[in-house]
Amino acid sequence: MKEPEKLIEVTNVTTGYGKNIVLRNISLTIFQNDFIGIIGPNGGGKTTLIKLLIGQLKPFSGEVIYHTKGNGSLIGYLPQASQVDKNFPISVKEVVLSGLLEKKGIFGGYSREQKLVADKLMQQVGIEHLQNKSIGQLSGGQLQRALLCRALISEPQVLILDEPNTYVDSNFEGELYEMLRKLNDRMAVVMVSHDLGTITSYVKTIACVNGTLFYHQSNQITNEQLAAYNCPIQIIAHGPVPHTVLLDHDKENHHNH
Repeated sequence: MKEPEKLIEVTNVTTGYGKNIVLRNISLTIFQNDFIGIIGPNGGGKTTLIKLLIGQLKPFSGEVIYHTKGNGSLIGYLPQASQVDKNFPISVKEVVLSGLLEKKGIFGGYSREQKLVADKLMQQVGIEHLQNKSIGQLSGGQLQRALLCRALISEPQVLILDEPNTYVDSNFEGELYEMLRKLNDRMAVVMVSHDLGTITSYVKTIACVNGTLFYHQSNQITNEQLAAYNCPIQIIAHGPVPHTVLLDHDKENHHNH
């Protein structure tokens, strides 16, 4: 069997904001068939890691190498829905097509094929009937679906999702994870989540981020391993569906659990 190809290599990176170091000496290689769950306490650096991966944040030291292949884009990114300005006057279909900005023709229009791909994606996630609505009229789950289409339209090799389960209605959450499982056949998936119990049945490996990064080569992780990785998260099982509780969460996050 041939080795899976490397897509993104993070080597000994230290990074943060201004003089403030958030992540220290982290390394992570993302291969083409990876499905990585990123967990860690709030403030531990999960969002900083995402910004590093998508190129929004530069390393203070160490390096990030991108291996682009073929004509798809390397990275598709699904931000948290709360980061989107819902007052921006743009329709659902325009949001989806905006994932192609790098690939627009010289005169700025989208080709017929590109519009057909957008239609097909919207159909797959059940929002084709909303395509002309402005994003301000959407529910959190509908906006999330539109943003997922936007992340996928450029046929990325790595799909990066930042806490996709925070704003999603629960019936879409299961659908989303199943969709990610299928997408993983043709792209790597990297997903930040605070819900370790749910993601362990979908992801293949886990990275614990808390100032540093520990990469765990399977999706089965014990409380002892979490403690060894200095990741203050506990796995608590309630019947067949395990839930997670952060050991030291601040007040704001109670509504997430």
